[in-house]
Amino acid sequence: MSWQAAETARELLVGERGVVRRDWGGQLPIALVYPNSYGVGMSSLAIHSLYRFFNAQPGVVCERAFAWLGRAPRNEGPPLTLESQRPLAEAALVAISVSFEMDYFHVVDLLRRANIPVRAAERDDRHPVVLVGGPAVSANPAPLALMADAMLIGEAEPALAALTAALRDAAADGRRAILEALQGICGLYVPLLHDGSPVQRLCLDDLDAWPTASSVYAPQAEFGDMHLVEIARGCMRGCRFCLAGYLYRPMRQRSVAHILDRAREGRTWHRKVGLVAAAVSDYDEINALLDGLRALGLGVSASSLRVKPLSPALLQALQDSGARSVTLAPEAGSDRLRRAIAKGVTRDDLLQAAERLSGRFASLKLYYMVGLPGETDADVAEIVSLSAEARRLFGREVVVNVTPFVPKAHTPFERQPLMPLPVLEARLRDLRSRCRAAGLQFRSEAAWQAQVQAVLARGDAAVGEVLLAQTRPNPRRLLRDMAMHEVDAERYLQAQPAQQPLPWDIISLDASCGAVS
Repeated sequence: MSWQAAETARELLVGERGVVRRDWGGQLPIALVYPNSYGVGMSSLAIHSLYRFFNAQPGVVCERAFAWLGRAPRNEGPPLTLESQRPLAEAALVAISVSFEMDYFHVVDLLRRANIPVRAAERDDRHPVVLVGGPAVSANPAPLALMADAMLIGEAEPALAALTAALRDAAADGRRAILEALQGICGLYVPLLHDGSPVQRLCLDDLDAWPTASSVYAPQAEFGDMHLVEIARGCMRGCRFCLAGYLYRPMRQRSVAHILDRAREGRTWHRKVGLVAAAVSDYDEINALLDGLRALGLGVSASSLRVKPLSPALLQALQDSGARSVTLAPEAGSDRLRRAIAKGVTRDDLLQAAERLSGRFASLKLYYMVGLPGETDADVAEIVSLSAEARRLFGREVVVNVTPFVPKAHTPFERQPLMPLPVLEARLRDLRSRCRAAGLQFRSEAAWQAQVQAVLARGDAAVGEVLLAQTRPNPRRLLRDMAMHEVDAERYLQAQPAQQPLPWDIISLDASCGAVS
């Protein structure tokens, strides 16, 4: 099947611009991997940013790889790099960026298909070094620690120069020397050599020092019709459920001048700029930025908006740019529960926003969670009543998107239980029925997926053993396979006692050693 993957890769390359192709002879070859589809992976600014950095280094060639290249996941044989269709096993470094826990299964499958031992302890000098990073891994590295030679905790930028130098300098001395060199870099966790001391989270002080924008024109990516530019990182809100709000502290913003420079770079490819941040409307100089983009003749798309503040200038820019829908996240149905999760948004705020959006867009998407700590049936019922009133004021289609709450590491809710599966399923069924009766579109994640995510988000080495034992990694079989290996899934789903050590206790969110510009 590898010939099909090679052919698909060549077809994708025909439509791309900005691709770096370099002979591997005498170079340090790096395979930059996103463990999901090409379409999703090429919408990740982490992939664009790392690809830009590695290929700017002398003596380095970096090529991309994905779990699958087509629209549907399927076993396409040994995974190949996109640029030269080489096997992953021929790279010196396989660097995997993991954003979501459900992609852990793809990570294991990728390595197995690449004929790279899935256990780090079983690799030798014939095998590439496997480096794993990204938000999910930075929060809790334990489930993938058996698989990774090294794990990058936090934001990658401060460590990349030292990482590249270590790989080059120690390569001739073999795997052990490479791992020892990586162990000496702040923010890198090398499980086989770790002495139990805290691993410091890396944090980039000066965002302007590091361009984070689309570097490859990829029309078949999920956001392939726009040039993506990060405008800020982190969040100042402190919602009690949100991993990003704690993992990426403090909030930092790029200057207007820097963002406009990145926008100019992409103008030859796209006439629309996708602004990326935890909440685009929180950007301090949003009006000045929009004026600058308008002067460049560029349209605008936004990754996320706050219910409050809702910038009139941003709404007008989105409307002028042809946006058909806008998304807001009340998170909970009742004001009481929103106060409990520190959302900082009221029912009146949302309804005022819906009224202001009326006539501008064809669709309003509202994001909620079910299963939040302290949630009652009345809170769930208010999701429907609030959304129905928003629909009346908005006057057009309203889509209610619901995801089950999953407790995440480092957040104030990290020890909270996952709501029992029968209760989650009943609430989702009830919401679906009530929303349809109220004329609301309804979409939701399956409750069983929340169970799997919770196990992985709070998992330890025992969960990692089960992952590696799956001959064909599959999230639907995880809990069953855990039972077969006598690993109690309920231990990860229930409330965690206050004094009980947690698998991610080795991670320090104090970014003092990583606060490098």
